[in-house]
Amino acid sequence: MNLELPLNEYTYIAFDTETSGAYPVGFDIVELGAVKYYKGQEIGSLQFLLKPREPMSDFIIGIHGITNEMVADSPLMKDKVHEIYEFFRGAIVMAHHCPFDLGFLAIEYEKVGLPLPPEPALCTSLLARKLVHGVENHKLQTLVKHFSIDGGQAHRAYDDAKSCLSVGLECFKKLGDDATLAQAIKSQGKQLWWRDYSLAKNESSLKTMIEAIQSKKDIEMVYQGGSAKGEIRKVKPIGIVRNPDGDFLQAFCFKDQKDKRYYLTRIKDVAVVY
Repeated sequence: MNLELPLNEYTYIAFDTETSGAYPVGFDIVELGAVKYYKGQEIGSLQFLLKPREPMSDFIIGIHGITNEMVADSPLMKDKVHEIYEFFRGAIVMAHHCPFDLGFLAIEYEKVGLPLPPEPALCTSLLARKLVHGVENHKLQTLVKHFSIDGGQAHRAYDDAKSCLSVGLECFKKLGDDATLAQAIKSQGKQLWWRDYSLAKNESSLKTMIEAIQSKKDIEMVYQGGSAKGEIRKVKPIGIVRNPDGDFLQAFCFKDQKDKRYYLTRIKDVAVVY
Protein backbone atom coordinates (compact mmCIF):
# COMPACT_ATOMS: atom_id res chain seq x y z
CA MET A 1 0.00 0.00 0.00
CA ASN A 2 1.24 3.50 -0.86
CA LEU A 3 1.77 5.41 2.39
CA GLU A 4 3.23 8.52 0.76
CA LEU A 5 0.00 10.22 -0.33
CA PRO A 6 -1.24 13.33 1.51
CA LEU A 7 -3.47 12.52 4.47
CA ASN A 8 -6.59 13.89 2.77
CA GLU A 9 -6.32 11.32 -0.03
CA TYR A 10 -7.37 8.39 2.16
CA THR A 11 -10.70 7.17 3.49
CA TYR A 12 -10.75 6.90 7.28
CA ILE A 13 -12.92 5.00 9.70
CA ALA A 14 -12.84 6.09 13.30
CA PHE A 15 -14.26 3.35 15.49
CA ASP A 16 -14.72 2.35 19.09
CA THR A 17 -15.70 -0.82 20.90
CA GLU A 18 -17.20 -1.38 24.30
CA THR A 19 -16.50 -4.84 25.65
CA SER A 20 -17.57 -7.35 28.30
CA GLY A 21 -14.06 -7.39 29.80
CA ALA A 22 -10.53 -6.18 29.30
CA TYR A 23 -8.94 -9.02 27.30
CA PRO A 24 -9.55 -10.57 23.87
CA VAL A 25 -10.48 -14.27 23.57
CA GLY A 26 -11.93 -14.31 27.08
CA PHE A 27 -14.34 -11.42 26.54
CA ASP A 28 -16.51 -9.98 23.75
CA ILE A 29 -17.44 -6.76 21.99
CA VAL A 30 -20.86 -5.58 23.26
CA GLU A 31 -21.10 -2.36 21.26
CA LEU A 32 -19.44 -1.09 18.10
CA GLY A 33 -19.61 2.41 16.67
CA ALA A 34 -17.86 3.64 13.53
CA VAL A 35 -17.79 6.77 11.37
CA LYS A 36 -16.46 6.80 7.79
CA TYR A 37 -14.79 9.99 6.55
CA TYR A 38 -13.44 11.07 3.15
CA LYS A 39 -12.23 14.48 1.98
CA GLY A 40 -13.99 16.54 4.62
CA GLN A 41 -17.25 14.59 4.66
CA GLU A 42 -18.74 11.90 6.89
CA ILE A 43 -19.94 9.36 4.35
CA GLY A 44 -21.24 6.54 6.50
CA SER A 45 -21.69 5.14 9.98
CA LEU A 46 -22.31 1.95 11.94
CA GLN A 47 -23.74 1.55 15.41
CA PHE A 48 -25.14 -1.48 17.19
CA LEU A 49 -25.17 -3.47 20.41
CA LEU A 50 -24.02 -7.09 20.46
CA LYS A 51 -24.81 -9.94 22.82
CA PRO A 52 -21.75 -11.39 24.60
CA ARG A 53 -21.28 -15.07 25.35
CA GLU A 54 -21.70 -14.49 29.07
CA PRO A 55 -23.36 -11.86 31.29
CA MET A 56 -21.28 -8.82 32.13
CA SER A 57 -20.10 -8.02 35.65
CA ASP A 58 -21.33 -5.01 37.59
CA PHE A 59 -17.81 -3.56 37.38
CA ILE A 60 -17.80 -3.59 33.56
CA ILE A 61 -21.37 -2.28 33.39
CA GLY A 62 -20.25 0.59 35.59
CA ILE A 63 -17.65 1.60 32.99
CA HIS A 64 -19.84 1.87 29.89
CA GLY A 65 -23.39 1.72 31.26
CA ILE A 66 -24.47 -1.06 28.90
CA THR A 67 -26.51 -3.54 30.93
CA ASN A 68 -27.13 -7.22 30.33
CA GLU A 69 -30.79 -6.37 29.74
CA MET A 70 -29.84 -3.92 26.97
CA VAL A 71 -27.99 -6.61 25.01
CA ALA A 72 -30.25 -9.57 25.81
CA ASP A 73 -31.98 -9.48 22.41
CA SER A 74 -29.06 -8.05 20.41
CA PRO A 75 -27.42 -9.97 17.54
CA LEU A 76 -24.28 -12.02 18.08
CA MET A 77 -21.01 -10.77 16.63
CA LYS A 78 -20.94 -13.66 14.13
CA ASP A 79 -24.15 -12.26 12.63
CA LYS A 80 -22.68 -8.76 12.19
CA VAL A 81 -19.00 -9.31 11.52
CA HIS A 82 -19.32 -9.53 7.72
CA GLU A 83 -21.21 -6.20 7.68
CA ILE A 84 -18.44 -4.63 9.75
CA TYR A 85 -15.77 -6.08 7.49
CA GLU A 86 -17.36 -4.72 4.32
CA PHE A 87 -17.89 -1.30 5.89
CA PHE A 88 -14.23 -1.15 6.94
CA ARG A 89 -12.85 -2.49 3.65
CA GLY A 90 -10.16 -0.28 2.09
CA ALA A 91 -10.13 2.36 4.84
CA ILE A 92 -7.49 3.48 7.29
CA VAL A 93 -8.93 2.82 10.74
CA MET A 94 -8.26 4.99 13.73
CA ALA A 95 -9.21 4.50 17.36
CA HIS A 96 -8.21 5.92 20.72
CA HIS A 97 -5.92 3.28 22.24
CA CYS A 98 -6.21 1.50 18.90
CA PRO A 99 -4.34 -1.70 19.92
CA PHE A 100 -7.18 -2.51 22.33
CA ASP A 101 -9.88 -2.26 19.66
CA LEU A 102 -7.81 -3.98 16.97
CA GLY A 103 -7.14 -6.85 19.34
CA PHE A 104 -10.83 -7.56 19.81
CA LEU A 105 -11.97 -7.02 16.22
CA ALA A 106 -9.14 -8.90 14.49
CA ILE A 107 -10.06 -12.05 16.42
CA GLU A 108 -13.68 -11.77 15.30
CA TYR A 109 -12.57 -11.56 11.66
CA GLU A 110 -10.44 -14.66 12.04
CA LYS A 111 -13.19 -16.65 13.77
CA VAL A 112 -15.22 -16.58 10.56
CA GLY A 113 -12.26 -16.96 8.20
CA LEU A 114 -11.97 -13.36 7.03
CA PRO A 115 -8.46 -12.18 6.10
CA LEU A 116 -7.10 -9.31 8.14
CA PRO A 117 -7.06 -6.01 6.20
CA PRO A 118 -3.75 -4.93 4.62
CA GLU A 119 -4.06 -1.26 5.61
CA PRO A 120 -2.25 0.29 8.59
CA ALA A 121 -4.09 1.75 11.56
CA LEU A 122 -3.73 5.03 13.45
CA CYS A 123 -4.02 5.55 17.19
CA THR A 124 -5.31 8.99 18.17
CA SER A 125 -3.95 8.50 21.70
CA LEU A 126 -0.41 8.01 20.39
CA LEU A 127 -0.75 10.86 17.89
CA ALA A 128 -2.07 13.22 20.56
CA ARG A 129 0.78 12.40 22.95
CA LYS A 130 3.20 13.47 20.24
CA LEU A 131 1.34 16.46 18.85
CA VAL A 132 -0.96 17.92 21.52
CA HIS A 133 0.68 19.83 24.34
CA GLY A 134 -0.60 21.75 27.35
CA VAL A 135 -3.11 19.12 28.52
CA GLU A 136 -3.04 17.24 31.82
CA ASN A 137 -3.34 13.89 30.03
CA HIS A 138 -4.28 12.48 26.64
CA LYS A 139 -7.48 10.67 27.53
CA LEU A 140 -10.19 11.03 24.91
CA GLN A 141 -12.48 13.13 27.11
CA THR A 142 -9.61 15.45 28.07
CA LEU A 143 -8.85 16.02 24.39
CA VAL A 144 -12.56 16.52 23.62
CA LYS A 145 -12.63 19.39 26.14
CA HIS A 146 -9.29 20.78 24.92
CA PHE A 147 -10.55 21.03 21.34
CA SER A 148 -14.12 22.07 22.36
CA ILE A 149 -15.57 19.01 20.62
CA ASP A 150 -19.16 17.87 21.22
CA GLY A 151 -18.27 14.49 22.71
CA GLY A 152 -21.80 13.18 23.23
CA GLN A 153 -22.05 10.39 25.81
CA ALA A 154 -18.61 9.21 26.95
CA HIS A 155 -17.90 5.47 26.89
CA ARG A 156 -20.56 4.76 24.31
CA ALA A 157 -19.09 3.44 21.09
CA TYR A 158 -20.66 5.70 18.45
CA ASP A 159 -20.11 8.96 20.34
CA ASP A 160 -16.55 7.97 21.20
CA ALA A 161 -15.92 7.07 17.55
CA LYS A 162 -17.06 10.53 16.45
CA SER A 163 -14.89 12.12 19.14
CA CYS A 164 -11.95 10.02 18.00
CA LEU A 165 -12.42 11.21 14.41
CA SER A 166 -12.48 14.84 15.54
CA VAL A 167 -9.32 14.40 17.62
CA GLY A 168 -7.64 12.63 14.71
CA LEU A 169 -8.45 15.49 12.35
CA GLU A 170 -7.06 17.99 14.87
CA CYS A 171 -3.84 15.95 14.96
CA PHE A 172 -3.73 16.00 11.15
CA LYS A 173 -3.92 19.81 11.24
CA LYS A 174 -0.88 19.91 13.50
CA LEU A 175 1.03 17.69 11.08
CA GLY A 176 0.38 20.21 8.29
CA ASP A 177 -1.44 20.26 4.96
CA ASP A 178 1.31 18.42 3.09
CA ALA A 179 1.77 15.62 5.63
CA THR A 180 1.57 12.06 4.35
CA LEU A 181 0.17 8.92 5.94
CA ALA A 182 3.75 7.71 6.41
CA GLN A 183 4.51 10.84 8.42
CA ALA A 184 1.46 10.30 10.60
CA ILE A 185 2.54 6.73 11.30
CA LYS A 186 6.03 7.94 12.15
CA SER A 187 4.60 10.59 14.47
CA GLN A 188 2.59 8.08 16.47
CA GLY A 189 5.84 6.24 17.16
CA LYS A 190 4.56 2.71 16.54
CA GLN A 191 3.42 0.91 13.42
CA LEU A 192 0.01 -0.67 13.87
CA TRP A 193 -1.06 -3.30 11.35
CA TRP A 194 -4.05 -5.64 11.53
CA ARG A 195 -1.77 -8.62 10.89
CA ASP A 196 0.02 -8.01 14.17
CA TYR A 197 -3.19 -8.87 16.04
CA SER A 198 -3.67 -12.26 14.45
CA LEU A 199 -4.20 -15.30 16.65
CA ALA A 200 -4.55 -17.68 13.70
CA LYS A 201 -1.02 -18.97 14.01
CA ASN A 202 0.13 -22.58 14.05
CA GLU A 203 1.73 -22.37 17.46
CA SER A 204 0.68 -25.31 19.61
CA SER A 205 1.15 -23.38 22.87
CA LEU A 206 -1.00 -20.50 21.61
CA LYS A 207 -3.76 -22.88 20.50
CA THR A 208 -3.66 -24.59 23.89
CA MET A 209 -4.03 -21.27 25.71
CA ILE A 210 -6.97 -20.25 23.51
CA GLU A 211 -8.64 -23.62 24.10
CA ALA A 212 -8.19 -23.24 27.86
CA ILE A 213 -9.66 -19.72 27.89
CA GLN A 214 -12.68 -20.74 25.85
CA SER A 215 -13.33 -23.90 27.89
CA LYS A 216 -12.51 -22.20 31.21
CA LYS A 217 -9.77 -24.67 32.04
CA ASP A 218 -6.59 -24.08 33.99
CA ILE A 219 -3.19 -24.63 32.40
CA GLU A 220 0.23 -25.64 33.56
CA MET A 221 3.18 -24.00 31.85
CA VAL A 222 6.87 -23.32 32.19
CA TYR A 223 7.60 -19.59 32.28
CA GLN A 224 11.09 -18.39 31.47
CA GLY A 225 10.85 -15.24 33.50
CA GLY A 226 10.15 -13.82 36.96
CA SER A 227 11.43 -15.04 40.30
CA ALA A 228 10.48 -18.67 39.60
CA LYS A 229 12.10 -18.86 36.16
CA GLY A 230 11.82 -22.30 34.57
CA GLU A 231 9.40 -23.71 37.13
CA ILE A 232 5.99 -25.21 36.29
CA ARG A 233 3.19 -22.78 37.09
CA LYS A 234 -0.52 -23.42 37.29
CA VAL A 235 -2.63 -20.48 36.13
CA LYS A 236 -6.16 -19.67 35.03
CA PRO A 237 -5.86 -17.91 31.65
CA ILE A 238 -8.09 -14.87 31.18
CA GLY A 239 -7.17 -13.42 27.80
CA ILE A 240 -4.45 -12.98 25.19
CA VAL A 241 -3.22 -9.54 24.15
CA ARG A 242 -1.22 -8.76 21.02
CA ASN A 243 0.71 -5.67 21.99
CA PRO A 244 3.37 -3.56 20.20
CA ASP A 245 5.41 -3.72 23.40
CA GLY A 246 5.16 -7.52 23.73
CA ASP A 247 2.33 -10.05 23.36
CA PHE A 248 1.14 -11.51 26.65
CA LEU A 249 -1.22 -13.89 28.41
CA GLN A 250 -3.22 -12.37 31.24
CA ALA A 251 -3.89 -15.05 33.83
CA PHE A 252 -4.64 -15.66 37.50
CA CYS A 253 -1.61 -17.13 39.24
CA PHE A 254 -2.63 -19.66 41.88
CA LYS A 255 0.70 -19.43 43.69
CA ASP A 256 0.64 -15.65 44.04
CA GLN A 257 -3.18 -15.39 44.22
CA LYS A 258 -3.40 -12.51 41.77
CA ASP A 259 -3.70 -11.69 38.08
CA LYS A 260 -0.39 -11.49 36.27
CA ARG A 261 0.98 -10.80 32.79
CA TYR A 262 3.01 -13.56 31.11
CA TYR A 263 4.83 -12.65 27.89
CA LEU A 264 4.17 -15.23 25.16
CA THR A 265 7.81 -15.44 24.10
CA ARG A 266 8.68 -16.73 27.58
CA ILE A 267 5.93 -19.36 27.85
CA LYS A 268 6.95 -22.98 27.20
CA ASP A 269 5.37 -26.44 27.52
CA VAL A 270 1.73 -25.47 27.93
CA ALA A 271 -0.82 -28.14 28.92
CA VAL A 272 -4.50 -27.92 29.83
CA VAL A 273 -5.40 -29.20 33.30
CA TYR A 274 -8.46 -31.44 32.98
